[in-house]
Amino acid sequence: MAQLEIKDLHVSVENKEIHALMGPNGNGKSTLLAAIMGNPKYTVTSGSITFEGRDVLSMSVDERSRAGLFLGMQYPQEIAGVTNSDFLRAAINARLDKPMPLFKFIKEMESTIKKLQMKPDLAHRFLNEGFSGGEKKRNEIVQMSMLKPHISMLDEIDSGLDVDALKIVADAINDLQKNQEMSLIIVSHYARFYQLLKPTHAHVLVDGRIVVSSDASLVERIDREGYDWIEKELGIHIEEEKETIKTTVTSLGNCAAKVRKGE
Repeated sequence: MAQLEIKDLHVSVENKEIHALMGPNGNGKSTLLAAIMGNPKYTVTSGSITFEGRDVLSMSVDERSRAGLFLGMQYPQEIAGVTNSDFLRAAINARLDKPMPLFKFIKEMESTIKKLQMKPDLAHRFLNEGFSGGEKKRNEIVQMSMLKPHISMLDEIDSGLDVDALKIVADAINDLQKNQEMSLIIVSHYARFYQLLKPTHAHVLVDGRIVVSSDASLVERIDREGYDWIEKELGIHIEEEKETIKTTVTSLGNCAAKVRKGE
């Protein structure tokens, strides 16, 4: 059972489970995922992150990827001169003892592209260059499908997707959940996306702390009532655009999860 554990994490910002991570803008959701993946913009000043007993903070970004962590970015970058196929094949082979046979790679990539209903020439296009916002997001799911990570973190992967594309992405994620051991941490503001994915756990992050955890019913309540009830019922003042966050713990695995709320 893959387990990711985060304890007392402080981050300063330079200028078969699905966990829904929600909360008002600017309260640390994207920062948390970026810190786990090792984005150099975010400096971890204290606390720890472990994955399968290994110290994540001591790993380089590529080591975190090879260990089975994946981040589907909110704003995927364009990389001119590097084709999608070259990028993906290099990333896959970096995880294997022996390189994947070319024919197997081509067959798998063609199947994945078809499943995500993207243009057949995707493999030969430069990485995200000239892509629409929706194409970039679906390309992140192509990468996730091919890399087969143990834990996938999707940062507002649904933004920029129309109704049809949203269902295509959700169906692809659900298929992965059925066919391999992969846990998901998903940041989204939209109940529709969660309705398609049916999260097993839902958490609300305020000022870098998980203040409420429940099942999928929490998503439905936030969709109906927003976040005002959290302030009223829990006495928590909600502000936006924080530069420093603190999370006390989340433990996320394929079969079980524990969350200790911030004090």
